[in-house]
Amino acid sequence: MKMGVINMQEKRRAKRYPAQLELEISQVFKQDNIKADVNAPIEVIDVSKLGIGFKSEAVLPLDYYFNAKLALGGPDKVLFCVVKIIRIDSDGEKNIYGCEFVGMAPVFDNIFEEYQNSLQ
Repeated sequence: MKMGVINMQEKRRAKRYPAQLELEISQVFKQDNIKADVNAPIEVIDVSKLGIGFKSEAVLPLDYYFNAKLALGGPDKVLFCVVKIIRIDSDGEKNIYGCEFVGMAPVFDNIFEEYQNSLQ
């Protein structure tokens, strides 16, 4: 039997770029005011104009939100936003989270474009 190469296609709506950003999560919350505290380091692995990916030893619940401060290339390129956890996976050592920005204003698109250009 001959094995063919599987063509895996990116399904995200926006390209993700590698990132070395600092992100602290002290508390996650749900819209009905349920809260959970977080006490583990966060390692951001990628970012796009629609979301962020990170690793952590913390166990964070799906469909919870947190407030984030992202510095994308300088003190004048800081975004304050709300992020929703939409995916959880594992690499065997840490949990890998996929998140989407909630209510991000389109005016911030230019900050992401400048960040993407700085990586190329």
